[in-house]
Amino acid sequence: MKRMFVFLLMLGWYADCLSQQKTSVNYKYKITVAKDGSGDYQFIQDAIDAMRVFAPEPIIVYIKNGVYNEKIDLPATKTGVTFIGESVEKTIISFNDYSGRGRTTTFTSFTAKIAGNRFKAENISFVNSAGPVGQAVALHVESDKAVFKNCRFLGYQDTIFASGEGARQLFVDCFIEGTTDFIFGPATAIFLNCIINSKSNSYITAANTPKDQPYGFVFIDCRLRADSGVTSVFLGRPWRAFAKTVFIHCEMDKHINPLGWNNWSDTANETTVFYAEFQNRGQGSLPTQRVPWSKQLSELQASKFSIEAIFAGRAQPTTPNMDWFKEFVGKK
Repeated sequence: MKRMFVFLLMLGWYADCLSQQKTSVNYKYKITVAKDGSGDYQFIQDAIDAMRVFAPEPIIVYIKNGVYNEKIDLPATKTGVTFIGESVEKTIISFNDYSGRGRTTTFTSFTAKIAGNRFKAENISFVNSAGPVGQAVALHVESDKAVFKNCRFLGYQDTIFASGEGARQLFVDCFIEGTTDFIFGPATAIFLNCIINSKSNSYITAANTPKDQPYGFVFIDCRLRADSGVTSVFLGRPWRAFAKTVFIHCEMDKHINPLGWNNWSDTANETTVFYAEFQNRGQGSLPTQRVPWSKQLSELQASKFSIEAIFAGRAQPTTPNMDWFKEFVGKK
């Protein structure tokens, strides 16, 4: 009887091993999503749900042209994932949630939520199509070492929530539009060579940088423009007291308010925020007219805002493992 028990136990263990082996073989690391049924999946969330958690190698999802009307959520357990769209104008992820719709809040109104680290996206439009109804997030990104290349982010209020305290995020060659606080959150985020388009008289950024975090939002070589009829837009206001936002070598059209920055109706914020500019240009770049509690950086101060320094979290980076963003920024 004892031998039979041991035999059955071993047989069960062997069957379990075969099952696990079979399951691991079935995982795909290159996935195609296509609305017309020509890919592995018709819905992006189905592809996400099928991914292996903490996969031992990167996962690439090729997304064919189409409007994917779905609310997607990439959890923290799905790491090293890349989305590659067929074309930025025609590969569109769109949903219409907004704060106040049923039990939806700002933080659950997203079209896409990305929490898995080392996420990358190229050639994709992230859209919140709810319209001017209040807070309605197109992208909620908590991921560390996240990169968005040649993507569009379309919405109104709160278009991009750059979330995750200590998370580092890079946006390169992207188009971002919105009305109020349409780039907000606590992350360390760099916007490189992006077009920032304001759709109403309001505020571009609302950082809530943690007190001890050395960098918040940094815009480098960006173009700030606006829809017709927009005449007074502030560069930022502080969602929390220690907000940090910097614009470097950016072109600012005339819609930027000469004062530049707003204290969100609290003068105490003026002593805690870090709002700065360096060598911007255009009709909206008026350094002598900015609020006195903002800064115009010197050459030496600006040198501490290299991409390497920002993502290392220190003015003189000593961390050698910084290759995660190098292919996207060239010599910047």
